[in-house]
Amino acid sequence: MTSGSDAAVAERSTVRAFAFEAVLVTLAVLAYFGVRGLTEGSAAEAAANALRIVDLERALSIAWERQLQELVLVSHVLVSAANWVYIWGHWPVIAAVACWLFFFRRPFYLLYRNALLISGGAGLVIFALFPVAPPRLMDLGTIDTVTQYSRAYRVLQPPAFVNQYAAMPSLHLGWDLLVCMALFQSTRWRPARLFALLLPPAMFAAIVLTANHYIVDGVAGIALALAGLGVARWLAGRRAIPGRAVATAGSRYPGDDAVPPPSS
Repeated sequence: MTSGSDAAVAERSTVRAFAFEAVLVTLAVLAYFGVRGLTEGSAAEAAANALRIVDLERALSIAWERQLQELVLVSHVLVSAANWVYIWGHWPVIAAVACWLFFFRRPFYLLYRNALLISGGAGLVIFALFPVAPPRLMDLGTIDTVTQYSRAYRVLQPPAFVNQYAAMPSLHLGWDLLVCMALFQSTRWRPARLFALLLPPAMFAAIVLTANHYIVDGVAGIALALAGLGVARWLAGRRAIPGRAVATAGSRYPGDDAVPPPSS
């Protein structure tokens, strides 16, 4: 077989694999949005559960949502920054990093895709069994900065397709953490690594400052994401997927030479 034929076969294989992943991810996203129907009539339950979260935070002396938001409401720049991180630091980042991993760091993609799906599946169960109204829907002295000061997020996720009672846990933060871990581990390019280090804490701040999540939601989101990654690594080992190689990736993976090496 000629090199040209080999390249054509490899290209067709990549296209088929990408199409499969696109369908899989689309179905997962539809399942996520579909859970909204399961909690549609549970506004009272979601509010009651939210008060339980607030009581827990007060017992831990970390019920800071209103005070923290008041710090940024004095500045339009700070509010816009929090909204920007919350809006553009989630789905666009996940999509961009996932595509890059798929084409250039496939082992990382497989591991972290599984981690996202596992944690997402567990999150769906929690959303259905323990719906929680976010601070912006409760009478806690906070406001919905995303809706009041920005229209972009309601375009990316129209209210009719958003689960309003999916505050606990925060997959907004948990999934960002997973994606940034994958990015940090899969490249030696310092700007990308710096971005991967900064986005999770910035997103943690954003989910609270925009009144979309409680502080405890963020902690739970991190825990669920890491648990999902742990299960994904365990499955990788059982199925002989190169999960161990992922943790020590270097120039062995195709496309590594396309990433600028770190300066010494």
